[in-house]
Amino acid sequence: MGPPGGLAALQPVKVRRPPQGRANHLDYPGVGGTEHGVAPDGYASVLEEVQLGTGFAVYQRVAAGILSWELQRRAGLRVRTDSPKVVPGARVVSGFGIGPFRLSAPCEVVWVREPLPAGLPQSAGFGYGALPGHPARGEESFEVEISGDGDVHLRIRAFSKPGNWFYAAGGLVTRAAQRHITSRYIEGARQLAAEGLRP
Repeated sequence: MGPPGGLAALQPVKVRRPPQGRANHLDYPGVGGTEHGVAPDGYASVLEEVQLGTGFAVYQRVAAGILSWELQRRAGLRVRTDSPKVVPGARVVSGFGIGPFRLSAPCEVVWVREPLPAGLPQSAGFGYGALPGHPARGEESFEVEISGDGDVHLRIRAFSKPGNWFYAAGGLVTRAAQRHITSRYIEGARQLAAEGLRP
């Protein structure tokens, strides 16, 4: 999948961070760590990478879906956000579950990488961190990259620990839920690669 540290080491990267005043609402160490694949000590980490296809059009479709919250929607999450486009500092609440068992997961975007209009290799995506009230403490990122040969991959990174004793007690269930939602993100990215955004 490329050199250590990903393709970001090979290309100009456009990264914007939220204003300093907003970052203090995130209550975990290593804010922004998913951008470089670094997890704080004591946090479980996840790395999933899958090939989605080939070609710049596929890359652009997936990047557009990631940067418009469509990946979360296609994963079956209910998305409420203060910005229709993923931007640094944007807040989003994703809901998952059914009826009274629906959990809300508030997050704040901590880094964004926009796609370039041309050129290979490159990557685009974002990372967001858990805000108070989220079932977990930590961060997750969604990144699509296109190699110099035109292969398109999705990379999902996360580091987390339970947000409180209740979620810590349900460790096996919590990990199973994380694996399930990650598989839904992958399926959503495959849909975006094949068809792009819905009209």
